[in-house]
Amino acid sequence: MGASDEELRRGRERYAERAWADADDMLSRADAQHELGGDDLERLATAAYMLGDGDRYLSLLERAHAAHLSHGDRASALRCAFWAGLQSAQRGDMAHASGWLSRAERLLDHTGDDRPARGYLLLPRMFELEAAGRLEAAASVAAQAAAIGERLGDRDLFALALHAQGHMLVGAGRMAEGVRLLDEAMLVAARGDLSPIITGLVYCGVVLACRQAHELRRAREWTAALSHWCEEQPDLVAFSGRCLVHRAEIKQLEGAWEEALSETRRAEERSLAAGNEVSAGEARYRRAEIHRLRGEYDAAEQGYREASLLGREPQPGMALWRLGRGETAAATAAVKRALAGASDVASCLELWPAAIEIAIAAGEFDEAHAAADELARLISPDDPPALVATLSHARGALALAVGESGSALAPLRQAAETWKELHAPYELGRARELIGLACRGLADEDGARLELDAALQAFDRLGAKPDRARIVALVKRSTDDNALTAREREVLRMVARGQTNRAIAEELVLSERTVDRHVSNILAKLGVPSRAAATAYAYEHRLL
Repeated sequence: MGASDEELRRGRERYAERAWADADDMLSRADAQHELGGDDLERLATAAYMLGDGDRYLSLLERAHAAHLSHGDRASALRCAFWAGLQSAQRGDMAHASGWLSRAERLLDHTGDDRPARGYLLLPRMFELEAAGRLEAAASVAAQAAAIGERLGDRDLFALALHAQGHMLVGAGRMAEGVRLLDEAMLVAARGDLSPIITGLVYCGVVLACRQAHELRRAREWTAALSHWCEEQPDLVAFSGRCLVHRAEIKQLEGAWEEALSETRRAEERSLAAGNEVSAGEARYRRAEIHRLRGEYDAAEQGYREASLLGREPQPGMALWRLGRGETAAATAAVKRALAGASDVASCLELWPAAIEIAIAAGEFDEAHAAADELARLISPDDPPALVATLSHARGALALAVGESGSALAPLRQAAETWKELHAPYELGRARELIGLACRGLADEDGARLELDAALQAFDRLGAKPDRARIVALVKRSTDDNALTAREREVLRMVARGQTNRAIAEELVLSERTVDRHVSNILAKLGVPSRAAATAYAYEHRLL
């Protein structure tokens, strides 16, 4: 056996063991001594991909394609052409992508209809339909590809198409159906008999879709499986960045914010090393969100802007950042613009809760009601618990904002119970804060203090400084009429008559900004979240 034969044998062994750096080194040396055949060039291409070298992956696929053709193996050449087309499309090189996929179609005409390749070549059509927002049609095409894979026993095609079908259904709002298909695809991947790249695509795609579906328990479970798969391959660069983004999301949900920040930094580094700007943008957005919740507004702004540069829509986070800075009009405009451009249910589910929160803060209760109706249209009682809790929280917050404290309690308690079961301390703290305000609106000061204290402790542990400061103000400030200045009582009477801040400013010959400050002080001193709630409280406690 010659030196190149020995390198080739060892390279194949290390490939099978998923030792990508060794496989790449040994197969490359064997290739330098004697040009590899098509199958071994595909192995070398896969190793390059797993190490994050997309340029070499594409170059080696082109060589493998030519090698297969020279030996009359059109089926293998077609496979290489398909993946070269997908890689080119992912890089934004649509002319080359079109050329490769056209070549694959032409080769298919010479290899017969009853082949897995026909299923693979349905997937570009699925992506076209997805880009056009036709998610139901895209899911139907994916189902056709999955059926071909199942009938012909091609596990890679079956798992890839099945997970894509589930993803499309989630985007279309058919959560339960989509999640069932995602589970099935993940079970196939977890058996370990898929090819390396398909395994990574299915793992990452399933976790992403579960997150979009707000299926938090599954997202935790499958993120742990993805993490284990990545950790078994120390050299792995591809997929590891996206995995770390998912881990950061789970850490954030669980309240481990410092760990989540660390994961986002590692995720960005790995993603950029693999040339995956989409994943890097998601890492930066996730980091910005944590900075926002901690009150680190300058760092949050920078993160949102960097995420946007990488193509990640910075909403609703940036709109909520504006709201936290008191820029309500800018927050309203931002979230409305994002909603106007939202093309799938998953995006709307992320945006509508923020739109409700911002509308309530702006005192635009009709708009808040309309937004809540839109959210309710997207969510059914059978949807994942986190989605149902999000809707319950929104309904409770809106009822509280318009002074209906009694109506607010039930949905807020339902939301709090779900967030507790899901081990989501920040969301639980927010729900308990509103429950406390509802208790205060019902003159149950003991209940209010208990709930507000619980929320304060949660925000304190998390380092959620803006939320903590708000609770401290609610707990420490007296809520009797002596806490209001004469001017504040005058403004409160005008608020109770339904006058806008501009109208109040004109009547009192003040600047609108001064009136804004008076209204903010009144809400803080009375411990209520909105103008309507302040009016209800004032009448109930005879402050007018």
